[in-house]
Amino acid sequence: MFKVLLDSVLNNIAKVVVEIALDREFDYLIPESLSASLKLGSRVLVPFGKRVARGYVVGLAERSEIKNLKEIKELVGQKPLLDENMLQLARWIGDYYVAAFEQAIRSVLPCAVRRHNAKFLQQKTVTVIPEKVKGLDLTALRSRSPKQADTLEFLSSGMPALLSELSWKYGASAIKSLEKKGLVDVGNQDLRRDPLAGHNILPTKPLELSLEQKTALDLVKRSIDTLDPRVVLLHGVTGSGKTEVYLQAIRHVLDQNKGAIVLVPEISLTPQTVERFCGRFGDLVAVLHSHLSDGERHDEWYRIYEGKARIVVGARSALFAPVEKLGLIVVDEEHETSYKQAEAPRYNARDVAVKRGQLEGCSVLLGSASPALESFNNARKGKYAIAHLHHRVDRQKMPRMNIVDMRIEAQREGRVNVFSRQLVEAVRARIEQREQTILFLNRRGYATSVICPACGFTATCPQCSVSLTYHRDGETMRCHICGRSEKVPDKCPKCFALTLKFSGIGTQRIEAIVRKVFPKACVQRMDSDTTTAKHSHRNILGDFKTGKIDILIGTQMIAKGLHFPNVTLVGVIYADHSLHMPDFRSAERTFQLLLQVAGRAGRGDIPGEVIVQTFTPLHPAIQAARRLDYEGFCDQEIESRRELKYPPFSHIICITLEDRREEVAALVAKQLGARLREHIAEPAIVSEPMPAPISMAKGLYRRQIIIRSESMKAVSAPLKQVLRELKYPADVHVAVDVDALSMM
Repeated sequence: MFKVLLDSVLNNIAKVVVEIALDREFDYLIPESLSASLKLGSRVLVPFGKRVARGYVVGLAERSEIKNLKEIKELVGQKPLLDENMLQLARWIGDYYVAAFEQAIRSVLPCAVRRHNAKFLQQKTVTVIPEKVKGLDLTALRSRSPKQADTLEFLSSGMPALLSELSWKYGASAIKSLEKKGLVDVGNQDLRRDPLAGHNILPTKPLELSLEQKTALDLVKRSIDTLDPRVVLLHGVTGSGKTEVYLQAIRHVLDQNKGAIVLVPEISLTPQTVERFCGRFGDLVAVLHSHLSDGERHDEWYRIYEGKARIVVGARSALFAPVEKLGLIVVDEEHETSYKQAEAPRYNARDVAVKRGQLEGCSVLLGSASPALESFNNARKGKYAIAHLHHRVDRQKMPRMNIVDMRIEAQREGRVNVFSRQLVEAVRARIEQREQTILFLNRRGYATSVICPACGFTATCPQCSVSLTYHRDGETMRCHICGRSEKVPDKCPKCFALTLKFSGIGTQRIEAIVRKVFPKACVQRMDSDTTTAKHSHRNILGDFKTGKIDILIGTQMIAKGLHFPNVTLVGVIYADHSLHMPDFRSAERTFQLLLQVAGRAGRGDIPGEVIVQTFTPLHPAIQAARRLDYEGFCDQEIESRRELKYPPFSHIICITLEDRREEVAALVAKQLGARLREHIAEPAIVSEPMPAPISMAKGLYRRQIIIRSESMKAVSAPLKQVLRELKYPADVHVAVDVDALSMM
């Protein structure tokens, strides 16, 4: 009888996805008690098998083809966590990137928000009672009980403090005694975990714009006001003031009572970017990135959700922040590969930003000194509007780039040195002039391999098809794929010779040489080994900004977006590293990296210099970077891509199959390849299965199939169908990477 009554009511069926990657929606009855409050995007608890599962309402219907439906057990929270636009975006991500809808839902909601129902953390706090302590003689109290006096002094600001923190500092007994005396109050309070607590951020005012900046800003404002154009590509040389254009565009958005999202590619950029945005907009700014604690991420998300923060600054996942009345999405350094998600769904935040802009009816601003070829090609075709900033602010000169041929250097010196004579002299001159230097090498560790010259043995990871990297701290050999670490042996494991050598160079070795060559200089290394602690990025960059560091050595995290006016020299140690990777994008990546790292020099009053050490000085990417010739490089690179039908003239889908048994991985790859060729029609091209460039990783053998297609619509549906229907062992893992940026 109850079922018949429900069927007479419109939309009494909820379609729910549960937090298990089944790529299915399940129908549940909406109980009468929830019929008025349950909406699209609501979080619910539902019976699922023999347990209760969390899920999200993604659709409403009048009836279901399934009989004997179960009821939703509980509605979690009154306001939906996902609005209709975000549900559409998640569905598009699942379809386009060939991933389960549930995986897309997990991507758009932070884990800390999915797992916790409470909005803010409620903790025991201690607050001083002002009228009770007024006139209290702290000196006399300190003579009797120093810990009680110290506690009251700590609380003198009147702000509540965590009971746990005070107990650790001054002892639980001191706090209990003060509570008994009626001097403090102990109770529960909602506390915001603020990621910017303790930061001293000075307010700033808008800067005077150059004519080029004004022209660019006018175009962005037109985009915000009319959505014509919807996407603007801001192509500005390093130091041209792109960030000031972002800031003033966001002021225009705020004046219309709308919000904005600003994406940056690296965590290392976040402190400096946040400082600039908070200095301009204060508490309206929220921060979202992976280095926040779960509590900080949870509380920042809810500040945005409740409309208390209108501007969001962060890395890739900040794109999904629940900003109401979204008016502008900024993607800074839009060409960066770190915008690509490594796990399913393997989305590119830049492209998803364009899609979210379309769904939200808001403008999207892509900024870069070296835009991705895909973006630049879209601008040339008229799909995006483009604005150019050809000059640095205040007409500062671009740095002079010198190419050092290390082959000639090796002949002259009789050996291959890490530093050329020219670079050593240039660094020494900067130290004498109290200017700063950045030395760039995109390899961490001390040496890239451990070898035996007697028998040719090379230490490799037994779980991955890569050499182990020598790290001097702890005298260990580490795998940068699976993280395996082991002690360096005293002798060769193969021939027992005592002649093990360390070959290749990493940032640790650069640091050791620099400290030896320049003993009086203050040297700091910044890579993923030195930035594991919280706030380590901020601390290192803060010391560099204040001049405490003379020479900063680092990987790509110091190559982009950072503004330090006293840096007058940038040295690129081994420019060929990314150039010879087995990837069709290697030339583009090398060019972009050189252009970005060169842009760190000469951003103040003193002209900058860049010294690039290379063994292939005549390579077109290096020569184009020397001339700072972006369009010239693009013209040449785009023509070669056109001939090979590579992006931007096609989509690349990389399918990787992994299994602990090599023969199983090979067999399933062969079967999958055959089925794909049956279902995917020409002109799409499906490659034969082949070993991946890294043929084994984390103990799994890896095979790849590459699909090239001008249209994703022609590929995604049949690809999903084949993957759903193909029967293969449960322990075979299949990963689909649409618009793949790496084939490794």
